[in-house]
Amino acid sequence: MKRLLIALVFTLTPSMFFAQTAFDKFDGMSDVKSVIVNRKMFEMMGNVKSQDSQQYLDLIKKLNNLRVFSTNSSAVSTDMRSTAEKYIKTAGLEELMRINDEGKNIKIMVKSGAGSTRVRELLMFMDGSGKNETVLMSLTGDFDLNDIALLTDKLKVPGGEALKKASRTKKQ
Repeated sequence: MKRLLIALVFTLTPSMFFAQTAFDKFDGMSDVKSVIVNRKMFEMMGNVKSQDSQQYLDLIKKLNNLRVFSTNSSAVSTDMRSTAEKYIKTAGLEELMRINDEGKNIKIMVKSGAGSTRVRELLMFMDGSGKNETVLMSLTGDFDLNDIALLTDKLKVPGGEALKKASRTKKQ
């Protein structure tokens, strides 16, 4: 029994230190473009002397992870959609807004933080419906939704225009 317990502890320990998300399976796929920025990179970016605005530097220090996956493959797009829908149900995300524009269906979901505009997690899924690119973006940290437009401008995130609309909508 003791050996079983020790084996179980050693088996589970790595997963606690190297937490994976539901979306990591898309990283490295040949039909998927991905951008993954981890907390260490955000910390380093926030400490670099830069001409960027102080608001931007303060924001990136509050971010933990950014994962953006995009594809034009209909099979991968279908997999992304089903993975995102499963994740939304289990992660306790609430819908912030939906946009249907020129064949693109965009859903923006959040896990709220302490204040009315504070966000711990933001998930955006943009379904291109075959002709357009499908984008899945996950952003975690403790940040203000109103600062997202600044981030999307600087990092040139696909689907950034939809996020700008979300930040303006939440302000009102």
